[in-house]
Amino acid sequence: MASKSSGGRVDLPGFFADLVRCETRLYNALNDRLRERHGIVTSQFEFLRFLRDHPGSRVADLAVEFAIGIGATSKGIDRLEKQAWVIRRTNPSDRRSSLLDLTDDGLQLVEAAEATFTETLAELTAGALGGPSALAAVQVLSELRSVLERHQVGLPTG
Repeated sequence: MASKSSGGRVDLPGFFADLVRCETRLYNALNDRLRERHGIVTSQFEFLRFLRDHPGSRVADLAVEFAIGIGATSKGIDRLEKQAWVIRRTNPSDRRSSLLDLTDDGLQLVEAAEATFTETLAELTAGALGGPSALAAVQVLSELRSVLERHQVGLPTG
């Protein structure tokens, strides 16, 4: 059930519940569509898109971006590497780490999947993200994310 605010006060627990439930439902719906059309899930798409936009990134860079542990990130990259969508190359600055790049197949996949992702997200949010209130919501979430990231809130501890 959607949260309600009264008397100019935000129902923070309700806001949190709405935020998490919206994210979960959108993520699951995008998972289903990406799996159906491209054989990948949302987390794989997000990794591929990040690597397309940030070639030569390290596993640690993805872990920071997605606020997940290094181990989970490395396993995700291992799966993409097994599919020949990502390659690891030795980091010339630090031989203990690898730099990640998309293969040609990985680039083709992320380009096709991005069209599906964007189309699906537009369909799912069309009824709610129209007009000036949508722009305000986008701005508030962007500001909240910036504050959380600036203060390094919610990073994994392991």
